[in-house]
Amino acid sequence: QVQLVESGGGLVQAGGSLRLSCTTARRTFSTHAMGWFRQAPGKEREFVAAVSWGGGSTNYADSVKGRFTISRDNAKNTVYLQMNSLKPEDTAVYYCAADLTGPGSSNAGRYDYWGQGTQVTVSS
Repeated sequence: QVQLVESGGGLVQAGGSLRLSCTTARRTFSTHAMGWFRQAPGKEREFVAAVSWGGGSTNYADSVKGRFTISRDNAKNTVYLQMNSLKPEDTAVYYCAADLTGPGSSNAGRYDYWGQGTQVTVSS
């Protein structure tokens, strides 16, 4: 079992920034690719960003490229999502997820464990 705990969500004005964190007590964290997804009301869950187990490879949804940055600190068992230049359309519940065997996919079905999510609300 992998327990993932997200934090850092909140209410921010358009153009502002937030940093989300996702941490786990699982000691094999450094061997897992990690991803961030989001789900807005009435919409399907969508891919945001992913990072390989070592942090050397990342990929992003087109909608967040140049604004969001995913990173990880394996010594702290934590993955981050730095979100800048936020827009109202970024409003969603953000989830982190662990891919135990893959490189970090944009396909939610490839992820094995999920956190409970953290709400991000961007006001106009």
